Amino acid sequence: MAEIRVKKVEQGQTKIRNVPIAVTPEGFWCCPSPVMFQKNLKTQHPLNKPRSSSSPPTKNPSDHRKHSQELEKKPSRASSKSETIVTDDQINNGFEPPVLGAALVAERTAIRPPNAENLPRKVSIEFGEPGTGDLKVVLFGKQGFIVKLSVHKVVVEENSTFFAQKLLAKHPSFQCIEIDDCEDVETYVETVGLMYCKDLKQRLIKQSVSRVLRILKVAEQLGFKTCMESCLDFLEAVPWVGEEEEERVVSSVLRLQSEGIGVSPILKRVASDVSKPVKDTLSHVLQLVLKSNEEKGRREMKSVVLKLLRENNNNKSNPNSSLLTSVDICNDTIYTSCMACLDSLLVLFRQVAQPEFSEHLFEVKDPVVKQMVLEADNLSWLLDILAERHAADEYAVMWASQQELAGLHPRVPIVNRHHISCITARLFVGIGRGEILSSKDTRHLLLKTWFQPLIDDYSWLQHGCKSFDRKVVEEGIGRTILTLPLEDQQIVMLGWLSSFLKAGDNCPNLQKAFEVWWRRTFVRPYTEPTNSQPLD
Repeated sequence: MAEIRVKKVEQGQTKIRNVPIAVTPEGFWCCPSPVMFQKNLKTQHPLNKPRSSSSPPTKNPSDHRKHSQELEKKPSRASSKSETIVTDDQINNGFEPPVLGAALVAERTAIRPPNAENLPRKVSIEFGEPGTGDLKVVLFGKQGFIVKLSVHKVVVEENSTFFAQKLLAKHPSFQCIEIDDCEDVETYVETVGLMYCKDLKQRLIKQSVSRVLRILKVAEQLGFKTCMESCLDFLEAVPWVGEEEEERVVSSVLRLQSEGIGVSPILKRVASDVSKPVKDTLSHVLQLVLKSNEEKGRREMKSVVLKLLRENNNNKSNPNSSLLTSVDICNDTIYTSCMACLDSLLVLFRQVAQPEFSEHLFEVKDPVVKQMVLEADNLSWLLDILAERHAADEYAVMWASQQELAGLHPRVPIVNRHHISCITARLFVGIGRGEILSSKDTRHLLLKTWFQPLIDDYSWLQHGCKSFDRKVVEEGIGRTILTLPLEDQQIVMLGWLSSFLKAGDNCPNLQKAFEVWWRRTFVRPYTEPTNSQPLD
């Protein structure tokens, strides 16, 4: 049975602050109130602050002597009330140690001299049966805190390699160990108190991860291996909330690898021993999303995967970042999925473009049409991923070369086909923003193959696609056209003008790009010097 006793330790000029033993808010039984350790120097009672607006009242000398006599009597009563013994049985039965009365605290605060806060605080804590301790451990904490622990040599020597080495180096009659610059006095006291516990696991239940990490750090300093193992078992069993907490746990555990403590169960939560390539795992995730037919779950997971891949891309400069930051691994996997979706889309277009397809029953046509829309949406999502990773150049080449798909486009009902024009529009936006750096031939082929199908579907894109932004798309198309040689610009612009004059709002409005082309052609034409070599 372990007992703890708090008492005054020294008399004289040094201010002795009597602190009641109390269970901390997080449930530990073996330390003084954390208010004493954490808030004592921070929170000043208003009675200690001098009032500048009014001067203090003058007292009669006889009253002052009478008040001094009263103060000499009160500390003795206070000290007798502040000494408290807490046993394990009392704690387990729900016992809560008494605390000093509010009146007494207020009274002692009011009579404190103005400079009392600058004096060191000294606290004595006694473990075990009162008066049986044979070793003093003095902790010198921050801001003048001094804590004297009365412990038993046999207990600390058995549980702590630190204390065992200290005692081995000293004379057998040695009775005091001083520890300077103690960063966390409260946790140090708790950890020493845990040496008196038979079941450490029960003492750690329901504690916060941050508190157990602090105990683990002190236990490591003391060489308290039983406590370290119990803390690691706790960390392996409880969830870690948030990335910050996870990083603190992992960094603390990695520090213990050299100590010979079993940390593998904890690290397995964040690192796998399986040799399965990351590429295969990523491909599996993509395939699950691409093949999903449930609209809500599919939409949410598309957003999540896109966000996570974006984060991987942003962290590629970090040498400790995920393997997914490898451009080759990730991009090759995405392009493999692109080709699979494109092949499936082409097969579906061939099927829908057949004249007899329209004569089939709705039950036969509907699954085909839905799958075609799904594949088009998959290709748009994969393009978004590649554009975020600045790796969509090959996608533009792949899409520009789909002459067969573009040839089937007019033979498919506009209500079913307009989804693939979203892909063309997204490519134009990426080229116009400089996100996709395609070659001149690719840009020209893309316009030649897909610009007219885009014009044909433009009315449906405006009304049938929620994410369609007309101004952004028209700006992207115009900028893409203006990147071509002037002769090619003229061919595309004249073709657009003919369509615009017929369709009006059902055709992209490229007026700004038309004005730029006009000025380049008629207002300020650039003429090459006669002796210059032609540019390839």
